[in-house]
Amino acid sequence: MTNNSKDSKLFDGLIIFTQVVKCGSFFKAAEVTGHSNSFISKTINKLEARLAVRLLNRTTRSLSLTPEGKVFFEQCQQLVLDAEDALGLLSQSHVQPKGVLKISCPVAFAQDYLQDFISKYLQRYPDVELQLDLNDSRVDLIQGGFDLVIRATNQLEESSLICRKIYSCKSQTVASKDYIKRFGRPTKPEQLSEHKCLCYSNLKTPTRWHYVDADGKDITVNVTASLLCNSAPMELAMVKAGHGICRLPEFAMEQEVKDNALEILFSDYPSPIINVYAIYPSRKHLSPKVRSFIDLLIEHMPVC
Repeated sequence: MTNNSKDSKLFDGLIIFTQVVKCGSFFKAAEVTGHSNSFISKTINKLEARLAVRLLNRTTRSLSLTPEGKVFFEQCQQLVLDAEDALGLLSQSHVQPKGVLKISCPVAFAQDYLQDFISKYLQRYPDVELQLDLNDSRVDLIQGGFDLVIRATNQLEESSLICRKIYSCKSQTVASKDYIKRFGRPTKPEQLSEHKCLCYSNLKTPTRWHYVDADGKDITVNVTASLLCNSAPMELAMVKAGHGICRLPEFAMEQEVKDNALEILFSDYPSPIINVYAIYPSRKHLSPKVRSFIDLLIEHMPVC
Protein backbone atom coordinates (compact mmCIF):
# COMPACT_ATOMS: atom_id res chain seq x y z
CA MET A 1 0.00 0.00 0.00
CA THR A 2 1.41 3.42 -0.96
CA ASN A 3 1.69 6.33 1.44
CA ASN A 4 -0.93 8.22 -0.58
CA SER A 5 -3.48 5.42 -0.18
CA LYS A 6 -2.77 5.31 3.56
CA ASP A 7 -3.32 9.06 3.83
CA SER A 8 -6.62 8.81 1.97
CA LYS A 9 -7.95 6.47 4.68
CA LEU A 10 -6.50 8.43 7.60
CA PHE A 11 -9.90 9.40 9.06
CA ASP A 12 -11.89 6.36 7.91
CA GLY A 13 -13.99 4.97 10.77
CA LEU A 14 -13.08 7.62 13.34
CA ILE A 15 -16.53 9.19 13.51
CA ILE A 16 -18.24 5.79 13.72
CA PHE A 17 -15.78 4.68 16.41
CA THR A 18 -16.36 7.77 18.59
CA GLN A 19 -20.13 7.40 18.18
CA VAL A 20 -20.02 3.73 19.23
CA VAL A 21 -18.09 4.65 22.38
CA LYS A 22 -20.46 7.51 23.22
CA CYS A 23 -23.55 5.36 22.66
CA GLY A 24 -22.15 2.30 24.42
CA SER A 25 -23.39 -0.14 21.76
CA PHE A 26 -23.33 -0.86 18.04
CA PHE A 27 -27.13 -0.86 17.92
CA LYS A 28 -27.54 2.65 19.42
CA ALA A 29 -24.70 4.00 17.24
CA ALA A 30 -26.46 2.60 14.18
CA GLU A 31 -29.67 4.42 15.18
CA VAL A 32 -27.87 7.73 15.70
CA THR A 33 -25.86 7.60 12.48
CA GLY A 34 -28.59 6.09 10.31
CA HIS A 35 -26.47 3.07 9.36
CA SER A 36 -27.18 -0.63 9.77
CA ASN A 37 -25.81 -2.67 12.66
CA SER A 38 -23.66 -4.68 10.24
CA PHE A 39 -22.18 -1.51 8.71
CA ILE A 40 -21.14 -0.27 12.16
CA SER A 41 -19.56 -3.64 13.00
CA LYS A 42 -17.68 -3.86 9.69
CA THR A 43 -16.39 -0.29 10.05
CA ILE A 44 -14.96 -1.00 13.51
CA ASN A 45 -13.41 -4.26 12.29
CA LYS A 46 -11.75 -2.48 9.35
CA LEU A 47 -10.45 0.27 11.64
CA GLU A 48 -8.92 -2.25 14.06
CA ALA A 49 -7.39 -4.21 11.17
CA ARG A 50 -5.87 -1.03 9.70
CA LEU A 51 -4.43 -0.01 13.07
CA ALA A 52 -3.41 -3.57 13.96
CA VAL A 53 -4.80 -3.13 17.47
CA ARG A 54 -8.01 -4.06 19.29
CA LEU A 55 -9.92 -0.95 20.33
CA LEU A 56 -13.04 -2.49 21.86
CA ASN A 57 -13.77 -5.46 24.07
CA ARG A 58 -17.22 -6.65 23.03
CA THR A 59 -19.54 -9.41 24.08
CA THR A 60 -23.24 -9.95 23.36
CA ARG A 61 -24.11 -7.88 26.44
CA SER A 62 -21.28 -5.38 26.97
CA LEU A 63 -18.89 -3.07 25.21
CA SER A 64 -15.75 -1.55 26.70
CA LEU A 65 -12.60 0.19 25.57
CA THR A 66 -9.25 -1.56 25.66
CA PRO A 67 -6.36 0.50 27.16
CA GLU A 68 -5.23 1.29 23.60
CA GLY A 69 -8.81 2.09 22.64
CA LYS A 70 -9.15 4.54 25.53
CA VAL A 71 -6.09 6.52 24.42
CA PHE A 72 -7.23 6.44 20.80
CA PHE A 73 -10.77 7.55 21.69
CA GLU A 74 -9.54 10.64 23.55
CA GLN A 75 -7.59 11.75 20.49
CA CYS A 76 -10.37 10.87 18.04
CA GLN A 77 -12.95 12.75 20.08
CA GLN A 78 -10.86 15.94 19.90
CA LEU A 79 -10.36 15.50 16.16
CA VAL A 80 -14.12 15.19 15.63
CA LEU A 81 -14.80 18.25 17.80
CA ASP A 82 -12.22 20.28 15.88
CA ALA A 83 -13.76 19.22 12.58
CA GLU A 84 -17.22 20.21 13.82
CA ASP A 85 -15.86 23.61 14.89
CA ALA A 86 -14.31 24.10 11.45
CA LEU A 87 -17.63 23.35 9.77
CA GLY A 88 -19.35 25.65 12.24
CA LEU A 89 -17.07 28.50 11.25
CA LEU A 90 -18.00 28.00 7.61
CA SER A 91 -21.71 28.00 8.37
CA GLN A 92 -21.41 31.02 10.69
CA SER A 93 -19.49 32.99 8.08
CA HIS A 94 -22.78 33.38 6.20
CA VAL A 95 -24.77 34.36 9.30
CA GLN A 96 -25.34 38.08 9.80
CA PRO A 97 -24.29 39.13 13.34
CA LYS A 98 -27.31 40.04 15.45
CA GLY A 99 -28.55 40.20 19.02
CA VAL A 100 -27.19 41.79 22.20
CA LEU A 101 -23.41 42.16 22.45
CA LYS A 102 -22.27 43.10 25.97
CA ILE A 103 -18.75 44.50 26.30
CA SER A 104 -16.73 46.12 29.09
CA CYS A 105 -13.84 48.51 28.36
CA PRO A 106 -11.65 51.00 30.28
CA VAL A 107 -13.03 54.54 30.01
CA ALA A 108 -9.95 56.31 28.65
CA PHE A 109 -9.20 53.64 26.05
CA ALA A 110 -12.78 53.66 24.76
CA GLN A 111 -12.91 57.45 24.53
CA ASP A 112 -9.57 57.86 22.77
CA TYR A 113 -9.45 54.76 20.56
CA LEU A 114 -12.86 53.15 20.14
CA GLN A 115 -15.35 55.89 19.27
CA ASP A 116 -14.72 55.71 15.52
CA PHE A 117 -14.51 51.93 15.70
CA ILE A 118 -17.84 51.59 17.54
CA SER A 119 -19.50 53.86 15.00
CA LYS A 120 -18.08 51.76 12.17
CA TYR A 121 -19.18 48.49 13.81
CA LEU A 122 -22.76 49.67 14.39
CA GLN A 123 -22.98 50.92 10.83
CA ARG A 124 -21.72 47.62 9.40
CA TYR A 125 -23.84 45.39 11.68
CA PRO A 126 -27.15 47.19 12.30
CA ASP A 127 -28.82 44.07 13.77
CA VAL A 128 -26.45 44.07 16.76
CA GLU A 129 -27.55 45.82 19.97
CA LEU A 130 -24.29 46.90 21.59
CA GLN A 131 -24.24 47.25 25.39
CA LEU A 132 -20.99 49.05 26.19
CA ASP A 133 -19.95 49.23 29.84
CA LEU A 134 -17.18 51.85 30.24
CA ASN A 135 -15.60 50.89 33.51
CA ASP A 136 -12.05 50.99 34.86
CA SER A 137 -12.87 48.30 37.43
CA ARG A 138 -11.76 44.72 36.80
CA VAL A 139 -15.12 43.19 35.95
CA ASP A 140 -15.80 39.45 36.01
CA LEU A 141 -16.49 38.39 32.42
CA ILE A 142 -18.53 35.32 33.29
CA GLN A 143 -20.40 36.57 36.36
CA GLY A 144 -21.09 39.91 34.69
CA GLY A 145 -22.59 38.23 31.62
CA PHE A 146 -20.15 39.91 29.24
CA ASP A 147 -19.45 38.53 25.78
CA LEU A 148 -16.06 40.22 25.74
CA VAL A 149 -13.99 42.55 27.92
CA ILE A 150 -11.13 44.84 26.94
CA ARG A 151 -8.45 45.04 29.60
CA ALA A 152 -5.22 47.05 29.89
CA THR A 153 -2.50 45.57 32.07
CA ASN A 154 1.26 45.17 32.37
CA GLN A 155 0.86 41.60 33.64
CA LEU A 156 -1.97 39.37 32.50
CA GLU A 157 -3.21 36.91 35.11
CA GLU A 158 -3.30 33.17 34.41
CA SER A 159 -6.74 32.24 33.15
CA SER A 160 -8.65 29.76 31.04
CA LEU A 161 -10.09 32.70 29.08
CA ILE A 162 -8.88 33.54 25.58
CA CYS A 163 -6.73 36.70 25.47
CA ARG A 164 -6.02 38.47 22.17
CA LYS A 165 -3.58 41.38 22.30
CA ILE A 166 -4.91 44.35 20.36
CA TYR A 167 -2.64 47.22 21.40
CA SER A 168 0.57 48.06 23.27
CA CYS A 169 1.89 51.30 24.70
CA LYS A 170 4.23 52.61 27.37
CA SER A 171 3.34 53.56 30.93
CA GLN A 172 4.81 56.91 31.95
CA THR A 173 5.33 58.71 35.24
CA VAL A 174 4.10 62.28 34.84
CA ALA A 175 3.57 65.54 36.71
CA SER A 176 2.30 68.99 35.83
CA LYS A 177 4.64 71.93 35.41
CA ASP A 178 2.93 73.62 38.35
CA TYR A 179 3.58 70.65 40.63
CA ILE A 180 7.25 70.49 39.62
CA LYS A 181 7.59 74.25 40.19
CA ARG A 182 6.15 73.95 43.71
CA PHE A 183 7.66 70.66 44.88
CA GLY A 184 10.65 70.03 42.61
CA ARG A 185 11.38 67.38 39.99
CA PRO A 186 12.40 63.93 41.22
CA THR A 187 15.33 62.67 39.15
CA LYS A 188 15.16 59.03 40.21
CA PRO A 189 12.28 56.77 41.33
CA GLU A 190 13.57 56.43 44.89
CA GLN A 191 12.77 60.12 45.44
CA LEU A 192 9.04 59.47 44.92
CA SER A 193 8.71 58.56 48.59
CA GLU A 194 9.14 62.30 49.29
CA HIS A 195 6.30 63.33 46.96
CA LYS A 196 2.52 63.23 46.75
CA CYS A 197 1.33 60.52 44.39
CA LEU A 198 -1.93 59.67 42.66
CA CYS A 199 -2.50 55.91 42.67
CA TYR A 200 -4.70 53.53 40.68
CA SER A 201 -6.69 51.40 43.14
CA ASN A 202 -7.48 48.54 40.73
CA LEU A 203 -3.88 47.34 40.99
CA LYS A 204 -3.02 44.67 43.56
CA THR A 205 -0.46 46.95 45.23
CA PRO A 206 -1.37 50.50 44.11
CA THR A 207 1.15 52.26 46.36
CA ARG A 208 4.12 50.09 45.33
CA TRP A 209 5.58 51.42 42.09
CA HIS A 210 8.06 49.27 40.19
CA TYR A 211 10.86 50.46 37.91
CA VAL A 212 13.89 49.00 36.17
CA ASP A 213 17.12 50.98 35.84
CA ALA A 214 19.41 51.06 32.82
CA ASP A 215 21.35 48.06 34.16
CA GLY A 216 18.19 45.97 34.49
CA LYS A 217 18.01 46.26 38.28
CA ASP A 218 14.51 46.15 39.76
CA ILE A 219 13.48 49.14 41.88
CA THR A 220 10.40 49.15 44.10
CA VAL A 221 9.24 52.37 45.72
CA ASN A 222 6.56 52.66 48.41
CA VAL A 223 4.74 55.91 47.65
CA THR A 224 2.26 57.98 49.66
CA ALA A 225 -1.14 58.26 47.97
CA SER A 226 -2.73 61.69 48.21
CA LEU A 227 -5.42 60.21 45.94
CA LEU A 228 -6.40 56.56 45.52
CA CYS A 229 -9.06 55.92 42.86
CA ASN A 230 -10.12 53.44 40.19
CA SER A 231 -10.51 55.92 37.33
CA ALA A 232 -7.73 56.87 34.92
CA PRO A 233 -9.63 60.00 33.72
CA MET A 234 -9.90 61.18 37.35
CA GLU A 235 -6.17 60.56 37.89
CA LEU A 236 -5.44 62.52 34.73
CA ALA A 237 -7.60 65.45 35.85
CA MET A 238 -5.90 65.55 39.26
CA VAL A 239 -2.35 65.31 37.91
CA LYS A 240 -3.10 68.16 35.47
CA ALA A 241 -4.42 70.20 38.41
CA GLY A 242 -1.07 69.76 40.17
CA HIS A 243 -2.17 67.50 43.02
CA GLY A 244 0.61 64.96 42.63
CA ILE A 245 2.70 62.61 40.50
CA CYS A 246 0.94 59.87 38.57
CA ARG A 247 1.62 56.79 36.44
CA LEU A 248 -0.62 56.39 33.42
CA PRO A 249 -0.61 54.48 30.13
CA GLU A 250 0.11 56.70 27.13
CA PHE A 251 -3.34 56.09 25.66
CA ALA A 252 -4.89 57.80 28.71
CA MET A 253 -2.93 61.05 28.29
CA GLU A 254 -1.71 61.14 24.70
CA GLN A 255 -3.07 64.60 23.92
CA GLU A 256 -1.86 66.11 27.21
CA VAL A 257 1.69 64.94 26.53
CA LYS A 258 1.56 66.32 22.98
CA ASP A 259 0.29 69.66 24.32
CA ASN A 260 3.06 69.76 26.95
CA ALA A 261 0.43 69.93 29.68
CA LEU A 262 2.34 67.16 31.48
CA GLU A 263 6.01 66.39 31.83
CA ILE A 264 7.37 62.86 31.65
CA LEU A 265 9.65 61.95 34.56
CA PHE A 266 12.49 59.41 34.58
CA SER A 267 12.83 59.39 30.80
CA ASP A 268 16.28 57.79 31.21
CA TYR A 269 14.63 54.69 32.75
CA PRO A 270 13.03 52.01 30.54
CA SER A 271 9.25 52.51 30.40
CA PRO A 272 7.00 49.59 31.41
CA ILE A 273 4.81 48.24 28.63
CA ILE A 274 1.02 48.21 28.99
CA ASN A 275 -0.78 45.70 26.79
CA VAL A 276 -4.45 45.93 25.90
CA TYR A 277 -6.28 42.63 25.41
CA ALA A 278 -9.63 41.51 24.09
CA ILE A 279 -10.69 38.72 26.46
CA TYR A 280 -13.50 36.24 25.80
CA PRO A 281 -14.53 32.80 27.11
CA SER A 282 -13.58 30.41 24.31
CA ARG A 283 -12.57 30.09 20.67
CA LYS A 284 -15.05 27.25 20.27
CA HIS A 285 -18.50 28.08 18.94
CA LEU A 286 -17.76 31.80 18.92
CA SER A 287 -20.92 33.64 17.88
CA PRO A 288 -20.91 35.77 14.70
CA LYS A 289 -21.51 38.97 16.72
CA VAL A 290 -18.40 38.38 18.88
CA ARG A 291 -16.22 37.14 16.04
CA SER A 292 -17.14 40.10 13.83
CA PHE A 293 -16.36 42.52 16.69
CA ILE A 294 -12.92 40.98 17.30
CA ASP A 295 -12.04 40.83 13.59
CA LEU A 296 -13.02 44.45 12.99
CA LEU A 297 -11.26 45.56 16.17
CA ILE A 298 -7.97 43.94 15.06
CA GLU A 299 -8.38 45.59 11.66
CA HIS A 300 -9.05 48.99 13.26
CA MET A 301 -6.30 49.10 15.90
CA PRO A 302 -2.76 50.30 15.16
CA VAL A 303 -0.14 47.59 14.72
CA CYS A 304 1.09 46.41 18.14
